[in-house]
Amino acid sequence: MRMVFSLVLVLGLALAGFAVYMARGILSQNAAALQDAQAKTKETVPVFIMNKAMKYGDVLKKEDVATISWPKAAIPETAFTDFNKLFPADGQLRIATRDIGKFEPVLTSNVTEPGGDAGITTRLTPGMRAFAVKVDVASGVSGFLKPGDRVDVYWTGTSIQDHSDVTRLIEQGVDVVAVDQISNADQSAKAIIARTITVQATPQQVAVLAQAQATGKLALSLVGAQDKSVATAVEVDSNRLLGIQAQAPVAAPEKPKVCTIKQRSGSDVVEVPIPCTD
Repeated sequence: MRMVFSLVLVLGLALAGFAVYMARGILSQNAAALQDAQAKTKETVPVFIMNKAMKYGDVLKKEDVATISWPKAAIPETAFTDFNKLFPADGQLRIATRDIGKFEPVLTSNVTEPGGDAGITTRLTPGMRAFAVKVDVASGVSGFLKPGDRVDVYWTGTSIQDHSDVTRLIEQGVDVVAVDQISNADQSAKAIIARTITVQATPQQVAVLAQAQATGKLALSLVGAQDKSVATAVEVDSNRLLGIQAQAPVAAPEKPKVCTIKQRSGSDVVEVPIPCTD
């Protein structure tokens, strides 16, 4: 009996020792992992943040950013850590694609590529509005229009006065801000046949263009880059196009004046012609 008790005691002590050994090993591993995590947490990298709030469409400049030490293990994947990547040597700047708060990190998702365009709203002059003109291969200058060009707008429709077909220059030197969905003026891009041309215009011009588009057809004429001339009023109707001269109405010949007097013959009254004295 004593022998069995001794064996059980020895076995219990061995198992207890083994458990203590395993527990110490696990604690050592956890301590080492914790030390590694703390070391990584203490390791920092400079990250660019905003030192002021920015609105959508604002241009990001060098003085708008600052750097802070950011834990390397927690850096956002799209954050900027290299000044030369944020501001390339060619001088092209980025534009905010959304509102960015002060002290918020600068991410690739909230700014454009260098020299990129955040959209046509950033290209509109204060007080101007964007208006889309429907075009085809003929009215859209065969696809040679690009954002930044200037165009004259012609309207072709039916005259209310004499119901003749007429073409009239209604707007001059209107700025093109987008071609279809493209608002970036890439001069190396190939010509495309656009379906819509977006121009910037005053509210009054927008009303004129909208009315003209609803009552006839619009055509665009590309203005030269160095052309500063102002066209006079232009209007051509069918008669002028075909060289038909409007004829003056022919006066009807005057009828001879007839003078008469009335005479009673019984119960009848008759008119008798007589020579006119005047």
